[in-house]
Amino acid sequence: MEQYVIGVDYGTDSVRTVIINAEDGSEMASSVFNYPRWQKGLYCDARASQFRQHPLDYIEGLETTIINCVKQAGPNVAAKIKAISIDATGSTPVAVDISGTPLALLPGFEENPDAMFILWKDHAAVEEAAKINGHAKDYDADYLKYIGGIYSSEWFWAKLMHVMNNDEAVADKLYTWLEHTDWMPFLLTGGTNANDIKRNRCAAGHKGLWAEEFDGLPPKEFFMSLDPKLDKVYATFAKDTYTADKAAGTISTEWADKLGLPTDVLIGIGAIDAHMGAVGGEIEPYYLSKVMGTSTCDMLVIPVDEIKAEPVAGICGQVNGSIIPGMIGLEAGQSAFGDVYAWFKNLISWPIDQLLPRTKLISAELASQLRDELEGKILNELSATAAQLPLADDDELAIEWLNGRRTPDANPLVKGAVTGLDLGTDAPRMFRALAEATCFGAKSIVDRFIAEGVPVKGIIGIGGVAKKSPYIMQMMADVLGMSIKVHRYEHTCALGAAMFASVVAGIFPNVEGARQAMGGGFDKIYQPNDEVKDHYLSRYAKYKRLGDFIEGA
Repeated sequence: MEQYVIGVDYGTDSVRTVIINAEDGSEMASSVFNYPRWQKGLYCDARASQFRQHPLDYIEGLETTIINCVKQAGPNVAAKIKAISIDATGSTPVAVDISGTPLALLPGFEENPDAMFILWKDHAAVEEAAKINGHAKDYDADYLKYIGGIYSSEWFWAKLMHVMNNDEAVADKLYTWLEHTDWMPFLLTGGTNANDIKRNRCAAGHKGLWAEEFDGLPPKEFFMSLDPKLDKVYATFAKDTYTADKAAGTISTEWADKLGLPTDVLIGIGAIDAHMGAVGGEIEPYYLSKVMGTSTCDMLVIPVDEIKAEPVAGICGQVNGSIIPGMIGLEAGQSAFGDVYAWFKNLISWPIDQLLPRTKLISAELASQLRDELEGKILNELSATAAQLPLADDDELAIEWLNGRRTPDANPLVKGAVTGLDLGTDAPRMFRALAEATCFGAKSIVDRFIAEGVPVKGIIGIGGVAKKSPYIMQMMADVLGMSIKVHRYEHTCALGAAMFASVVAGIFPNVEGARQAMGGGFDKIYQPNDEVKDHYLSRYAKYKRLGDFIEGA
């Protein structure tokens, strides 16, 4: 009997939806929707580290991509869809009222950035995160030990404190604070009461301080003495959390009709994109799964009976069941990865963007086409030219902390840097330095796991950079001194969501069964080049010294 599932992946810039045949993992349809308000830069201020997304971008993306997929696959496939699972970036929370409606969808809040989703990369809550870290030191119990020992400005409670302390109208109106990964299943199941929302263990554990050892969150007194205003949300945060192999409910009649789906489609519990992406990329114990996009999320799973006593310091947490139920999921990552390359492309594209539209030599239409063509080729041309450059120990050296540092040891205040510049420095040499920096940042994460007693047997590459940039991937293999296998599937996070949907629907008894049946395998393996090993080890040592200097300055 043919059975199909839908995976929906909410990334930073767009949402991707796939319909997958659960029998063999074959893709029946796919659709991508770029967030229109986000593309215009609305509600964001990069200089203030403010990055907000309007819930309408998410709703429109959900409708558009699923309807497109249903049309592509045809009515025979649509009638046999059994479940939908959704992943999203995290921590990306939003203020909702008692009905579970994001405040930005209510009259009077439509254009208020604080009433919208606070995107993962929003670092406006630096002071609040520092307050949480300082406050935690006053307790004998270590309430930060399962999130690496440092609470980040990218996460749930810091963002809530920032909004409540800076926007009285939102603070008064909100009933609770909700992750994107929890709101989407609530929306699709037709929820009308925020008390019915099922919070996913993935986000709650890695971003929200939930832990099995604490039997839920840290005690109420911890939050009340931190900031009494947190009581409102603390009271709504249930003790129980749910792994992504469980159902949040059944699709509402309204959404089934709107999307052209059966009314018995199950909706799975959500999870962070990289966590489902790791499953889609066929993660296995002790293999570091790197979801490589605008940032990186580095995922690793360990069987429960093999975890050592002390949590790994300086990462983004370790949570039982956050990636694969029954295993400990560990998360690390870099706050800027693809964003570093995008920043440099935008920097050197300034004349193209600003001057070309004003030229009198060609028509506006032709100027626009020329601009698009040039910008589409820049990174590939930089990579090709940089790959031909000779290697020298005194080459330009960079630090990739353009959006702070996520791991190891979160610090949103540190900045990027470049040293070794001279009049011979050109765009390809600068690009090479930035590429090296992102690879050195990846090595620092691997080194931390190993130093903390967690072996790393190999690397799995997932995401746009892994698929599209052989130059970066070969450099990373050389820097790490490890082979990297790149997953075959293009929309790996969406595939992982579809795998979870198949378990939610009862098609497979567990995630391992779904992964074995639906996984697409790997299409490329990058092997390290021993001839450059010593070069990169020397450069990495300089990178570490430069990083120490920048952080101490």
